Formats: sequence, structure tokens, C-alpha cells
Amino acid sequence: MVGKLVHVLVGPDYALKALVIKESPSFSGHRLAPLSMLVVDEFVAPKDAVGSMTHELVELRLNAAEVRRLPPYIAYRERDESTGDVLVDSAGPLTASPEVPRWLEQVANKPADELEIDGGENVMLGDTGKRLGTVKDVLFEGEQLVGVVLLPDGLFKHEVLLPRRFLDRSDDLALFANISEADMERLTPFHPAG
Repeated sequence: MVGKLVHVLVGPDYALKALVIKESPSFSGHRLAPLSMLVVDEFVAPKDAVGSMTHELVELRLNAAEVRRLPPYIAYRERDESTGDVLVDSAGPLTASPEVPRWLEQVANKPADELEIDGGENVMLGDTGKRLGTVKDVLFEGEQLVGVVLLPDGLFKHEVLLPRRFLDRSDDLALFANISEADMERLTPFHPAG
């Protein structure tokens, strides 16, 4: 097993562009060196590398050597550092958990116009800061994104289908929907087929 699917990347035309896969400890070699810190453990697999895909399993057409040559999903670049950041970075080795130094910034290896969609990710209402719920599943028809299954916030709420036309943008922490609260109440409850 190479790893676990963690993100799907969808282009501005809502077509599947790539999958982001988190390497398993045995595939990445981390199991051989458990005390080492792996900075990069997710890679981008273009849709052409996918052999078959079901809800439970994604099979790649690549051998292990080819998978290990795929680009990492997260890259790091330097940024300006304040005096406080320098002090925090200096104290870092004294703490129990290793962190990326503050002078490095994590950057997703994807074009800005692609949506990153993750299961369990927060879905926010536009730029209001209000959370609508979380992504329960991602629905495709062939290679085209249909929408996401949204588990709305609150007690006794049922999963609903949030059509792709309402998906506006994404960042590292959330998916943003451009929809009114009144339209949210009219979304169709989701009932899986079969």
C-alpha cells in the first residue's frame, strides 16, 4: 500500500486534475527511521496516473519507483522573520514536538485556481466567517465534480448535496461556498444510491 487519499484537486472547469496521497510509513521509509522527521509526506498523482478508482480504493498505474518521483504536494519557501520568530525558532529544539521553523512557509503545489477538497474539511459561508458544516464526501460523475456531501452544523441535521456551482474557493483550512443562508435551507438531502 502506497498511502491514503487525502485531497482531490479540481480545476476551474470542475474536472478532476489530480489526487494528493499521504504516504504510508512503510512506503515513505519512515518506519525504517522512526525518529526522523519527514517534512514532505504527501505527493501529487495526476489523474492520468490513476488506473481505477472506487469509494474504498484507488489503484495507480505506476510502479513504486515512478510514484517516488512524483512531485511533493507541500513545498517550503523562505519568508521574512521577526525578532520574536527568531527567538521562538531558537527555542524549538528544546520543545518536545518538531515544527517547521517560522522562517519557512508551507505552500501547496497547485495552481491558485484549483480547488482542494478534503473529507472532514470545514465549509464556510463566503467571507462571513460562519461555518456551514463539514465535507462528508466528494461526488464525481466520470471526471467531473458534481458537488460535495455536506454535513451541516447543529443537532439533528441531515447530510445535503452542495452542488459545485456554489463552491467558490479553497485554502489550507476550508472550502468556501457562495450561497445564501436561505438557499442553504433548500438544499436537497443526500441519500446515497444503491
